[in-house]
Amino acid sequence: MNAKQTTWEPYEEHGELSMRSNLPDTVFAFPKQRKEPLTDAQHVRNAVARFDQVIDVSDEDRALAFANIEKAARHYKVDLSETNWHELGVHPQRNREDSAAKAVDTKRERGELKSAAAKAVETKREHGVLKTEAEKAAETRTHKRKAS
Repeated sequence: MNAKQTTWEPYEEHGELSMRSNLPDTVFAFPKQRKEPLTDAQHVRNAVARFDQVIDVSDEDRALAFANIEKAARHYKVDLSETNWHELGVHPQRNREDSAAKAVDTKRERGELKSAAAKAVETKREHGVLKTEAEKAAETRTHKRKAS
């Protein structure tokens, strides 16, 4: 497939929201992988911004995706300053999953990442639904003083 040959075609369902699974392959920048839908100007801008985040695609796939982005950009009147995919995908993030896992581990080590259970407890405490033992003891002392 020639890199300049595009597969993108405009697709609009007027009056109804479409689920990603309902979209035809022809609306995606990366049609084989069904990544980066190009359904409006905002999605075209997002595809440009996230181009180097798409992993496990060949250079041929990137060339096709850029050609599709160019075509969609013209259709939706989005200005592109880039002239080829290399300007968007100079540093593809091939180890993105590893980097994300390391970031989570680092946050855990720093105590910045709380489990869902810890967040729920904190929220209940903030709303006075759940009290610490010290809070319960203080409340009991206050009630005893009021009763006497």
